[in-house]
Amino acid sequence: MTFDTVIHSGTVVTADGQFKGDIGITGGRIAAVSEVISGGKTRVDAGGRLVMPGGIEAHAHIAQESSSGVMTADDYLSGSISAAFGGNSSFIPFAAQQRGQSVDDVIATYDARGARSVLDYSYHLIISDPTPDVLNDQLPRAFKRGITSFKVFMTYDLMNLGDGGMLDILSVARDHGAITMVHAENNDMVKWMNKRLAAKGLTAPRYHAISRPQLAEEEAINRAIQLAKLVDAALFIVHVSTEGGADIVRREKFNGAKLFAETCPQYLALTRDDLDRPGMEGAKYICSPPLRGHDTQDALWHHIAHGTFESVSSDHAPYRFDDTGKFINGSDIPYPKIANGMPGIATRLPYLFSEGVVKGRITPEQFVALSATNAAKTFGCTTKGRIAPGMDADIAIWNPEAKRVVQLQDQHDNMDYSPMEGMELVGVPEVVMNRGRTIVSHGELMATEGQGQFFARAPVDLRGRSGFTAPEFDPAQNFGSDLR
Repeated sequence: MTFDTVIHSGTVVTADGQFKGDIGITGGRIAAVSEVISGGKTRVDAGGRLVMPGGIEAHAHIAQESSSGVMTADDYLSGSISAAFGGNSSFIPFAAQQRGQSVDDVIATYDARGARSVLDYSYHLIISDPTPDVLNDQLPRAFKRGITSFKVFMTYDLMNLGDGGMLDILSVARDHGAITMVHAENNDMVKWMNKRLAAKGLTAPRYHAISRPQLAEEEAINRAIQLAKLVDAALFIVHVSTEGGADIVRREKFNGAKLFAETCPQYLALTRDDLDRPGMEGAKYICSPPLRGHDTQDALWHHIAHGTFESVSSDHAPYRFDDTGKFINGSDIPYPKIANGMPGIATRLPYLFSEGVVKGRITPEQFVALSATNAAKTFGCTTKGRIAPGMDADIAIWNPEAKRVVQLQDQHDNMDYSPMEGMELVGVPEVVMNRGRTIVSHGELMATEGQGQFFARAPVDLRGRSGFTAPEFDPAQNFGSDLR
C-alpha cells in the first residue's frame, strides 16, 4: 500500500490503551495502524512523543450573538486557529436562534460564517423559540442534514423555555435520535438573588457568584433530568460546576438514564476569589454558572477521574475587556449587565493534560476519552475521535514534557486577555492534523482560511443506556394507550 503520510516512531494513545506504532494516512483517512510502516510520500517523525486523536471541542461560542445582541470576539477563522493551537482537529460551536428566527435562517447564517474555518466543524443549534413549525418541520429538517444536537436554557428570560417547552422539545429530539443539551440553573432563584443583592447595593463583580447559588444549579440539573426521563430522551448537562450537580448526574447515570455531562477547565483552575480582583478586573472572570471554591475543584476532579463526565469542554465565550465585549453596556455597571463568558479554547487541552495527566489525576487514555473519543460518540462524529483504519486522520502529536507559560499572544484568538495568564503548564501539542493535513507545526500555522469542512453527524450513541419508562407511558399500566 502507498501512503500519503506516515507518522512513525511515536507512542499511539487511544481511549483503550497505548502502544509504540506507526500510522499510515491516505486520502485524508487513516489507512493502517501497525508496529512499523515503511514508505510514505511524507514521513513525520514523532520522536517518541504521544500520538493521539486531535481534540474535538464540543462547547464553544464562535461568531455568535448573545440573546442581548453582543457578538463574540472570535469568528470562525480566529476561533478555529486558536482551537488548533490548543490541540484540536475539529470543533462544534453553537448556532443560535434568536426569537422569531427560523432554524433555516440560522443554519444559512452559520454556514456563511463557518466557511472561514481552518478546521472541520459542525454546529449545535441553540433553540430559544420552539414554535410548532420549528418543532414539527424545521428541527427535523436540520436533523436530516446531520445537525443532531441542540441546546436549550433553563435560565435567562430571553432564552428560558419553561418546563412545558422543555418537554415538547425533548420529545422531538427523542423521536429523531437527537440529543438535547441544557444550561441548568433555576431562573427564579437567580432573579430572586439578583433582586436582593441590588436592593442592598451589592453589585460589584464579586457578587456574581453569590447571585447564582449552587442550589440553583443542582435543582435545575435534577429537574432537567426528570423531564428527560419522563419522555425517555437523551440529555446532556453542560458546564456542571457543583459537587451536588455532579453527584446527581452520577446517580442518574448509574440508574440507566440516557444522560451525558461535562465540566470545564475554569471550574478546575479558578475560584470565586478571582471575581474579587481590584477594580473591575473581576469582570474578566464572570461566567455562568459562576466560579466556585477549592472544595468544589477537588470534587470535580474526583468525578472526572471516575467517569461522571463524558468531556471537559472549554465553553469558550470570548468577550473582550472593553466596550465591544464585557462593557458593552458601560464601564461602571452592576455585574448583571457585564457580558457573561470567558475565553479558553486554546488552553482547554494543555490545562487538562498538565493538571490531569502530568499530576496523575487521570491517565493518558482518560485524557483521550475526555478530549475527543467520548465527544465523537455522544455527538455522532462517526469518522472522528479515534485512531483506527477508516477514521479521519485527525491527529495531535504531544510533547508530554515541554513546559509553557500561558501568555495571551500564544492563544491566537481575538481576545485581549486570558484567564489563565501566567500559569505554567506541562505538555504541548506540537503538531496538529485535520484529515491528514498539517494545521499547526511547532508553533507555526500551516493552514489556510476556509480549508475546514462542515461534517454531518449521526444520532446520539445510546448503547449501554437502558433509559427509563415512566409508568404513565407504559401501555400495560395506562389502559393500553400509546402516549408517545
